[in-house]
Amino acid sequence: MAKVLVSDSIDPQGVEILRQVAEVDVNTKLTPEELVQVIPQYDALMLRSATRVTKEVIEAGTQLKIIGRAGVGVDNIDVAAATRQGIVVVNSPEGNTIAAAEHALAMMLSLSRYIPDANASVKASKWERNKFMGAEVYKKTLGVIGLGKIGSHVATVARAMGMKLLAYDPFISKERADQMSCTLVDLDYLFSEADYITLHIPKTKETANLINADVLAKMKPTAKIINCARGGIIDENALAEAIKNGQIGGAALDVFSSEPLGESPLRDLGPNVILTPHLGASTAEAQVNVAIDVAEQIRDVLLGLPARSAVNIPGLNPEVMEKLRPYLQLAETLGNLVGQLAGGRIESLNVTLQGDLATNQSQPIVVAAIKGLLSPALRERVNYVNASIEAKERGIRVIETRDTSTHDYSGSLFVQSVGSLGEHSVTGALLEGGEIRITSLDGFPINVPPSNHMLFTLHRDVPGIIGKIGSLLGSFNVNIASMQVGRKIVRGDAVMVLSIDDPLPEGIISEIKKIDGIRDAYTVSL
Repeated sequence: MAKVLVSDSIDPQGVEILRQVAEVDVNTKLTPEELVQVIPQYDALMLRSATRVTKEVIEAGTQLKIIGRAGVGVDNIDVAAATRQGIVVVNSPEGNTIAAAEHALAMMLSLSRYIPDANASVKASKWERNKFMGAEVYKKTLGVIGLGKIGSHVATVARAMGMKLLAYDPFISKERADQMSCTLVDLDYLFSEADYITLHIPKTKETANLINADVLAKMKPTAKIINCARGGIIDENALAEAIKNGQIGGAALDVFSSEPLGESPLRDLGPNVILTPHLGASTAEAQVNVAIDVAEQIRDVLLGLPARSAVNIPGLNPEVMEKLRPYLQLAETLGNLVGQLAGGRIESLNVTLQGDLATNQSQPIVVAAIKGLLSPALRERVNYVNASIEAKERGIRVIETRDTSTHDYSGSLFVQSVGSLGEHSVTGALLEGGEIRITSLDGFPINVPPSNHMLFTLHRDVPGIIGKIGSLLGSFNVNIASMQVGRKIVRGDAVMVLSIDDPLPEGIISEIKKIDGIRDAYTVSL
């Protein structure tokens, strides 16, 4: 009989599901050294956030088939090491959806009616009805930033309460937004028109301090902000200053740049600010849901069935997996690249397997391209299992084609995105030894390896432009690692690809676009 170790406290219902197919040991007091010692006897490991599953634990777990995290994040699990060992890693990406959405709505209503302070006042034997004159949300405009599962539920409930809905999400189609009665708009419009703004996005390089002093200055003086997503999306000092000066009406925050919250000017702003200690997923139901969800997946894998929320690559024949592994990385890189070049809302993704690659199993390669496309926005929430579902929910049409004719390489991959800001395409191939090469960009021939930070320009092929860009980058202390130009005809249009050592400083792209002859410029981080 299979054996399962539960190393963190989980709801008993999850344990009972595991006991249907395995002998279960619950031991929540293991030290890291003790975990390494005992893990060889187990087929599965279930945990929450306290246990750290290191490379040493995984390599010691010679019998492990699956590791289950009863929650969303898997930061405490070395997923790469697990994948190398053929161990499926699963989580519960939807278990706290309702809890998080309801908390955001509760925060909005509490902020509108001053419920926390009114409650404190009555408990202090006061009766201050005139002090707590609130506002209705009915017929007010709610701006939803991020229409994923949580944001969509918030929008649905808010619509039922009679609110008008604006939304920003570059990965949601207009048709999908229309189904939720949301009007898709750009961020500037949303910030200037919304009475309430609720955030449902991950923290990334692009979203860090998204709500800053400049953005706060665009908002209505009565606007209120709710953040139950991730800390660091809001510049908390700028927010406190804006509320103190009457630039906006208030804020309700459940997450913070640093947790637990230390000294903060937000603490001293009275009833216009509500602060809670990261309670978005803290409901009895959510904890039951994630325990049941992950326990069911562990049970299924032990019975030889696929997991529904694996964060690595499950279910492939080992021989096929070994053959496709380099192409999965190629596909994910190209999908990531073309998604960042697209910039706006993406409507369709075309993945074409070319030459010898066209004779291979295509589904994993297509899924890898979708995962790459969505990763900049969704981060850990998108994986090889749910990438296709996430794309479908966002109205992204995925087109798979095969072209057996040989292009520049015996096997290559073409990925094209079509969206609200036009279309972009990129082709890539593998060199001897598995090194990735980007071989074309928007139809222009190039031959460059992907790098962490890249700058792409579209410009007229005339003397002096390359020098001007180099001088401009130098004036911003940007070091160029490599440079290549691709063109179709002399003196026509051309593309330039620069690999740079560090991310570009803010504002430099707009300066590049001012150079005479530059048609467009993009920065990409891979």
